Amino acid sequence: MASPLPPPGHLRTLALATLANTVGLGLWLTGSALYLTRVVGLSPAAVGAGLTVAGLVGLTASVPLGALADRYDPRTLRAALQLLQATVAASYLLVGSFPVFLAVAVLDALLVSGNLAIRAALVAAVGGPQGRVHAFATLRAVANLGIALGAGLAAFALAADTPVAYHLLVLGNVASYLVSAALIMRLPAFPPARVAGGPPRVGRALRDGPFLAVSGASALLSLHWVVLTLVLPLWAVNRAGAPPVTVSAVLLVNTVLTVLLAVRLSRGARRALPAARTMRRAGLVLAAAMLLYAAAGVAPSGLAIGLLLLGTAVYTVGDLWHGTAGAGLAYELADPAAIGAYQGVDGLLAGLTRAAGPALLTWAVLDGGGAGWIGLVALFALVGLLVPGLTRWALRNRPAGAPGRDATPPAGLATATPGRDATPPAGLATATAGQDDAEHPRSSL
Repeated sequence: MASPLPPPGHLRTLALATLANTVGLGLWLTGSALYLTRVVGLSPAAVGAGLTVAGLVGLTASVPLGALADRYDPRTLRAALQLLQATVAASYLLVGSFPVFLAVAVLDALLVSGNLAIRAALVAAVGGPQGRVHAFATLRAVANLGIALGAGLAAFALAADTPVAYHLLVLGNVASYLVSAALIMRLPAFPPARVAGGPPRVGRALRDGPFLAVSGASALLSLHWVVLTLVLPLWAVNRAGAPPVTVSAVLLVNTVLTVLLAVRLSRGARRALPAARTMRRAGLVLAAAMLLYAAAGVAPSGLAIGLLLLGTAVYTVGDLWHGTAGAGLAYELADPAAIGAYQGVDGLLAGLTRAAGPALLTWAVLDGGGAGWIGLVALFALVGLLVPGLTRWALRNRPAGAPGRDATPPAGLATATPGRDATPPAGLATATAGQDDAEHPRSSL
């Protein structure tokens, strides 16, 4: 397989920083639940409740910290936050009770949430208007590779299953932050462009109705991450009768295809209208994947396994189209002087949706069965069909002279039914002990 690393240059430096960061992510996601329960002594319910509370609190940092990247160099901000995250990650060695765990988890979640928005601004600065979607896709492929490597390394700690082994796992996570921060500082500074009147206030992003509509549609599509990481494993084993090892096979298919296809499927989503068409395809393809998953629940065991794997291959294509289209729309529809604030709002909406997703989808699908799957099919298809119309509305309401303001919709979009993301990478990034964006153990990229 060809290396997912780009040619030498600023993007390769950022990709190496991402690789270092996500090796640590794989270490932590794979071993954190066992560390917190077997070494610290917390109950699984306490860990779940603490991460849920921390994740919700952490969302409040997304917009204000993202806005800092509109005023200051996002490279320096990103490196500084990763140094702070290294300190917080090391603090898990001091956790001995639920209150201390909750305090550390909340600090971690606040830093992760803000770091995701600042990362989006840094990707935009490194890639530039013509290459930021390609840069996003490249980093997503590299992130999946890093997480898989980290998960493999964590297996040694899990096999030893001793406090010392788990402490070394935590220290490996800390070291990855430090290496990533050092690599990021090898990039040049990216001072924000000076705009007449100074940087816009954060509130402007929160009052941009058309942007909120497009970003909200993308956030609804992001429910598919909850399907892959929570609903599907339970459905596959409990309702489709597949052996538990099928879950690992499903996640392996998703991870490998993400590494192979992320960059290829990012083409054509650089500008708003093509990205909207890609989002429409993503919604329809994700709907098709949900149909295959539903069919597995009523098929014989052998056929069910095949349907689950086929559904995951289809799902991954939709997931990648959603991620690149979401990135393209979130960048293209943002105020050019407030990229960081707008990415913070985009991340906030996606985070809120995924925070509500586990309770909603376990009720609708695992309890509702076929009817719940059909509801998801309809939701994904409808949202996908609505995005082009919402995007044209957002373009009409952009300030005069802004990029894309006077773009003319192509004929195919002009007759489309009226009617974005992806922060964290797919695959193992969302499949091990805690989902990286919903529970915020650390930043993906």
